[in-house]
Amino acid sequence: MKIVFGFLATIILIVSLAPFSYASDPSPLQDFCVALNASAVPVFVNGKFCKNPNMVVADDFYFSGLNKPGNTSNAVGSNVTAVNVDNLPGLNTLGISAVRIDYKPNGLNPPHTHPRATEILVVLEGTLFVGFVTSNPGNKLFTKYLNPGDVFVFPEGLIHFQLNVGKTNAIAFAGLSSQNPGVITIAKAVFDSRPIINADILATAFQVEKNMIDSLLQAQSE
Repeated sequence: MKIVFGFLATIILIVSLAPFSYASDPSPLQDFCVALNASAVPVFVNGKFCKNPNMVVADDFYFSGLNKPGNTSNAVGSNVTAVNVDNLPGLNTLGISAVRIDYKPNGLNPPHTHPRATEILVVLEGTLFVGFVTSNPGNKLFTKYLNPGDVFVFPEGLIHFQLNVGKTNAIAFAGLSSQNPGVITIAKAVFDSRPIINADILATAFQVEKNMIDSLLQAQSE
């Protein structure tokens, strides 16, 4: 029953995103533009090349696997299974995508942003503490405890997070208003960039001693 509810919730989420589906991605100019893997072509486009419509099949619009739990055996205790244009080519130009997020007890989906998408999240199992922070200069934090059936929205580009505060595993599904929303995990971007950001810059930015920054950079490299 829980899996059925999960799939129904995903469908409702994606449909509910229709009014927002063009918030980031351009409007389609044809019925569909199934993504074509054309990485060998030395031309860059803002999106994906279109597959010949005569070669399109039903499987181009199909993805299977969101019923399967993700592996949460990692440092943060969460796992995101994404369904975007890279693994569902029929999403190309449609301005939507979806994710399943699994959390073990105390599992965290760390502070991150989606630079190209608004996210709407629905909890299927467990209890989550979620929140987002507004842009400068306000930097106001909005938080909420969510239970099964609860919905919360994270505005496009703002830093947000989810923490499993229950004693059991938690599951959530989310819809995003882009075929390729992107994700920037704040800690990873700041402390694990390639090449790394100069420690003096980070020490000044965070107003801490440089040795603390050095320790954080060392921890990320291990």
